[in-house]
Amino acid sequence: MKSFVYFKIQCPIVAVLLLLSLTSSPCSAAAPSWRSLTPIQREALAPMVGQWDILPEIQRNRLLKTAKYYPKMTPEQKQRYHDRLEKWSKLTPEQREAARKRYRAFKKLPANERERIKQKLKAEQAKKAQQSAASGVSATTVTNQQ
Repeated sequence: MKSFVYFKIQCPIVAVLLLLSLTSSPCSAAAPSWRSLTPIQREALAPMVGQWDILPEIQRNRLLKTAKYYPKMTPEQKQRYHDRLEKWSKLTPEQREAARKRYRAFKKLPANERERIKQKLKAEQAKKAQQSAASGVSATTVTNQQ
């Protein structure tokens, strides 16, 4: 009986200590400051230069994960990456959260519905590009104004 009481008392203590050790240790290394990034990371994350050191650590870690693929990208993919990162960097926290909500809602849709929406967006973009070409305004100018 004595060993049962000992186990009964020690088990919650061990569980609490285990939980504390798991929650207190970071899942990944602390996100580095802008100055400590590699030249390739700085090139990839250039649109974030003014905000990098004030971003939450979790966001910096996410951006570093995406920047790993930057050296393998084509020049067109690199440009698209920078354009999107620049747009994202200019959004307010409220706009970012709204975009995240829309993305989560989109991902919950059935695959065929997502594909239908993608096709609709591509058609709208093509129409805008055609209209802007006819008016002499570049398509990127029209897209960036939205």
